[in-house]
Order: sequence, then structure tokens, then C-alpha cells
Amino acid sequence: MLPRTAFGGAQQYEPLADSVRTALAAQIAEERPRERPIDRPEERLAHYGWLGEMSERLKAKIPEFSARLEFLKTLDYECLRSGLDRQLVLGLIQVESNFRKYAISAAGARGLMQVMPFWTQVIGDGDPRRLFDMRTNLRYGTVILRHYLDIEKGDLFMALGRYNGSRGRKEYPDAVLAAWRSRWHYAPSPMNIPAEPPAPPPRVG
Repeated sequence: MLPRTAFGGAQQYEPLADSVRTALAAQIAEERPRERPIDRPEERLAHYGWLGEMSERLKAKIPEFSARLEFLKTLDYECLRSGLDRQLVLGLIQVESNFRKYAISAAGARGLMQVMPFWTQVIGDGDPRRLFDMRTNLRYGTVILRHYLDIEKGDLFMALGRYNGSRGRKEYPDAVLAAWRSRWHYAPSPMNIPAEPPAPPPRVG
């Protein structure tokens, strides 16, 4: 499949302290299970409820059921480990690439979450081609967004702008938040609410 143009912006290169770079690199390199561990029946029920609902919403974007399920399980796990809201990340992917795995922006950002290739040199294995791999792209994208949230002390508006390379401008954050609320908002039924929300990971830097 040939790459297709995406119209999102791009993260800007910023020097990282050695401790931050080491911590981010460790998060990128960590072994990745296929999906979140589930112990309690109520958690499993909630998880399957979410998978079913999101799968229906994604049919037009990812027609193949097995590919859709793998994407959702991977996104769920990567958001869990990065302490990010899954619905927010779905909104971000819609705006950045419209769920096109091989999308490339005018700035050269790649894949589902439109990750700039310089990140593979800074915290990865140096191979930007791997950003077209679904799992690798979601890992980079969620780690980078978590990093920006930490830099911005939890300010989602500013973190989203930094992710897009348009910090301080409202167009991109507004677009992601609108997609989150209008397309990806999810209110599980009382039977499907997890007992506890995931805790965010320790902050780095």
C-alpha cells in the first residue's frame, strides 16, 4: 500500500535532558503484551463492551474485523500504560491521519498518530520505517503525548498544540476535542463500568 498524504501538523524537535531521554527510550523499548491484563469478571465485561462499541464505530475506517480488533486492543493497552484517555487518542488519530496507517503529512510525520521520524533517532532504534507499523506508531504516539502532558503540567490544550507543532493556537486542540466529544465519547452502561480507572504512570523528568 502506498503512503497517503495527511494534513496534521508535526512535533518539533526539542533537546531533552539525558534523564528524560533515557526514560522515554525505556518506555518505547519495553516489552508489549497484546492487550491489557484482566483479572476480574466485571473488568472483562467492561472491556468487551468497549471493544464492541468502538469496533462498530470504526467499521467505515478499518473494515476488516481482525485488524480493527487488533488496533483497538493495542490502543487500549498503550493508553493504559501511558495514562491517557482512549477516547481522546481516538479523536487525535481521526484528526491526524483519519485512521490511515500509511499516512504521511506535508512535514513528513508518519502513520496513525503522525509521529515525526526524528523521534526514532532520539528515543528509538533509528528506523523511521517502523512508524508505519501499527503497534510501533501507537507506542510512540502515546509516549510522546504523555511526555507533552507532563511538560505542560497536565494542560491538555497546550499539550495537544505541542503534539501538532502549533503550541498556543486553538485550531488543532479544538479539532481533537470536537472529535473526542462528537464521535468518540463513550458512556458505558452501569453494568459495564470498570471498578477502578487506570492510574497514570510516574512522570518523567
